[in-house]
Amino acid sequence: MTTVTTGTPAQAASVGTAHTRVEGRDKVTGAARYSGEIPFAGMAHGWLVLSTVARGRITALDTDAVLAMPGVVAVLDHREAPRLNTDYVGMLGTPPDPTCAVFQHDRVPHLGWPVALVVAETSEQAREAAESLVVHYEQEPHDIDFDGEHPDAYPVDGFMPAVTGKGDLEAELAASAHVVDAEYTTPEEHHSMMEPHAATARWDGGRLEVVDSNQGATWVVGELANLFSLDPASVRVRSEHVGGGFGSKGVRAHQVAAVMAATALRRPVRVVLTRRQMFSLAGYRSPTTQHVRLGADATGRLRALEHRSVSVTSTVHEFVEPSAGVARVMYDADAHHTANRVVRLDLPTPTWMRAPGEAPGSFALEAALDELAERCGIDPIELRLRNEPERGPVSGLPFAGRSLPACFEEGARRFGWADRDPRPGRRRDGRWLLGTGTAAASFGAGAAPSTATATAHQDGTFTVRIAAADIGTGARTALTLVAADALGVAPDRVRVRIGDSDFGPAMIAGGSMGTRSWSWAVTTAGAELRERLALSGDIPAEGITVRSDTTAAIGALAPAERHSYGAQFAEVAVDVATGEVRVRRMLGIFAAGRIVNPLTARGQFLGGMTWGISMALHEEAVRDRASGGHVGADLAGYHVATHADVPHIEADWIEDTDPDDPVGIKGIGEIGIVGAAAAIANAVWHATGVRHRNLPIRPDRVLAAGGAPDA
Repeated sequence: MTTVTTGTPAQAASVGTAHTRVEGRDKVTGAARYSGEIPFAGMAHGWLVLSTVARGRITALDTDAVLAMPGVVAVLDHREAPRLNTDYVGMLGTPPDPTCAVFQHDRVPHLGWPVALVVAETSEQAREAAESLVVHYEQEPHDIDFDGEHPDAYPVDGFMPAVTGKGDLEAELAASAHVVDAEYTTPEEHHSMMEPHAATARWDGGRLEVVDSNQGATWVVGELANLFSLDPASVRVRSEHVGGGFGSKGVRAHQVAAVMAATALRRPVRVVLTRRQMFSLAGYRSPTTQHVRLGADATGRLRALEHRSVSVTSTVHEFVEPSAGVARVMYDADAHHTANRVVRLDLPTPTWMRAPGEAPGSFALEAALDELAERCGIDPIELRLRNEPERGPVSGLPFAGRSLPACFEEGARRFGWADRDPRPGRRRDGRWLLGTGTAAASFGAGAAPSTATATAHQDGTFTVRIAAADIGTGARTALTLVAADALGVAPDRVRVRIGDSDFGPAMIAGGSMGTRSWSWAVTTAGAELRERLALSGDIPAEGITVRSDTTAAIGALAPAERHSYGAQFAEVAVDVATGEVRVRRMLGIFAAGRIVNPLTARGQFLGGMTWGISMALHEEAVRDRASGGHVGADLAGYHVATHADVPHIEADWIEDTDPDDPVGIKGIGEIGIVGAAAAIANAVWHATGVRHRNLPIRPDRVLAAGGAPDA
C-alpha cells in the first residue's frame, strides 16, 4: 500500500484563477476526436432520406433499384422498421418528439420529415443511393403561415405555467400617466454549431453502445432505453468531445435510425446529418410575436405590465418558446399579466436554443422599457432601478440576491453613460449616425441532482468521473479546478473524465445548470474522499473511490428566486442612406455567482453577446410558402455574425454571493445573449429616432424607416 497526501490549507485555491483548457492542445492539434471521426471495425454508413413534401402520406418507395446500387446493404422505412415506444415522459419531464421516433407510419407532417435510411459500405455510396431513392407521396395542402393573431393560438404550460395574472390590467392602464402598447417580432433562428449531429451505434454482446455528440449522455440513455424498450443498464452512451450544441443536441432522428440499422444488421452503423438536414431535424428557435403593454405613473413606477407571446409548434409535438416568462422575474406592477401561446403549423418542432424564452422575450420587454423611459422623460437605467421588485413578481419568493442595480452602476461608469445626450439623432461621425442603448438581463440559476466519483491513486493523482458534457463551454477545465480545491491539491494532479453514461446519472449541459450541478457533485465526492484519506491514508493498488449523489442536498435548498443578472450596453453606427448598421462597441457587466475560471467564463459571456449582435442584425431563417422549406438552408443563406461584424466587446462581472448556497456557482452560458439584441435595437433608436420592433434590423428595414437628421 501507498500513502497519498492531499493538500493543506496553504494550497492555493484553483477556483477563480484563469486556466487554459485542459483539452486545448488536443483540440488544436486534432488529437481530440469527435463522434463522427472515431473508427469502428466493420462500420457501415447510414444516410437519411427526408420528405420533399410538407404534408401528406407516403404511397410507395422504389427501394429495389437503390438496393442494387454499389455498396448498399439495406434500406429502412416505415414498412419494416421496428415499432418504438413513445408512451413515456423523459428526463426533461416531456414526452418524446415523434420526429425522433423514425419510420413508424406513412404520414408526413412537414418538409424534411425522415422517410427512409439508406445504409451502405461508405458514406459516399450511402449518400448517392439516398439521393437516388424515389419516394411517392399523396400530397395535401399545408399551412406554414405564422401570425401572432392566428385564431388557433392556444396556451401551453411547458416548463412554466402558460398564463399568470394579478390585478385589473385595463383599469391600471387607464389610470397610467404613460402607456406603451407595441408589438415585437423575432424570426425563426437556428443553432448552426460547427460540429453537425453524428452518432454511431453498435451492439457489444447484449449491450448497445452509442458514440454520440450530445449534451447529456445519461439523458440520451434514458430516451433510447424508453424508445427501444431496453433496460437502461444495457445501454451505454459516450460523448467525449462536442463541437457545440446550444440546446439542439438531445435525442434526434439520426441516433434512433443508427440504432435501428445496427440492430438489423448486427454491425456498427454511423449516421451524420448534413448542414441542410440540420435545418429540418435539429430543432430551431421558433419565431415569436410578442405584445407588450406597459403603464406607468408620472414618476415612472409601473402600474400595469402585460407581456403576451405567440410562437410556433409542430402538428406532432408541443413545444413552447416561453418568451413571456422573462417578465415574471424582471419587473412587478399592480396589474401583472403574462401568457405564452402556440400555433400548430406544418413545420418541424422547435426546441431549446441558447436562452430559450429569455433571448426573444428580453428583446420585446427591454425594448418596451426603453420606449416607456422616453415617454416618461426618465433615463432608461433610472427607470429600471425605480422598478426593482422586492420579491418575485409572480412567484412571491424572496430573491437570493439581486445584483442587477450593481451591474447597471458599474456598467454605466465604464461605458460612459453619464455623458450620453438622451435626445436621438444628435451624434454623427461623417455619414454615420451614432447612438447608445442599454438593456437588462437575467437567467435562472438552477441545479439538478448529479452523481460523481473521485478516486485516489497510489502515484498521488486523482481521477474524477462524472457524466457531464463539455459542449465548448470549458466545463472539463472548470471541473478540474473545482475538484482540485475539493481535494486540496494542484490541478495538475487531477484528471477529470466526462461524457460517459457509465459514470452514473448527471445533469445535462443545458439551462445554464450544468457546471453548477456537476460542481456540487464533484465537490461532495472530493470532500468525502479527502476525509477518507485522512482517516486511513493507505492506498491499495486499485485506489480508493467514493461516490456522491446530490439529490437530497439539492432538495433541501431553500426555495428562492435564484438568477444571474446582467446589464448590456451597445454603441451603434447607422447609415440611413444605405441602411447599414454597425455595432461599434459593447459592454456587458454580469452578476453570475462564483466565477470558476475567468478565462473561459469571459469567453462564454462574449460568445453570448456576439450572438446578440447576430440576433439583432443578421439571423433570419426565411421559408418559402409554396414548398414549406427554407429559402437558404445553409450557412450561405442563413446569415450569422462573422469576424467583421464583431466590434470591441468587453465582458466583466461583479461580486455576487448567496450565503445560503453551498456551491455559489451560477450559470453563465446563456445570460450573455439575454438583453443584447434589445440594447442594440435601443441604440439604433437613439441613433436615428426610429424604433425597430422587428428583428433582424436589416438594411431594407432601416431604409424604409428612415430617421434623423431631424429626429
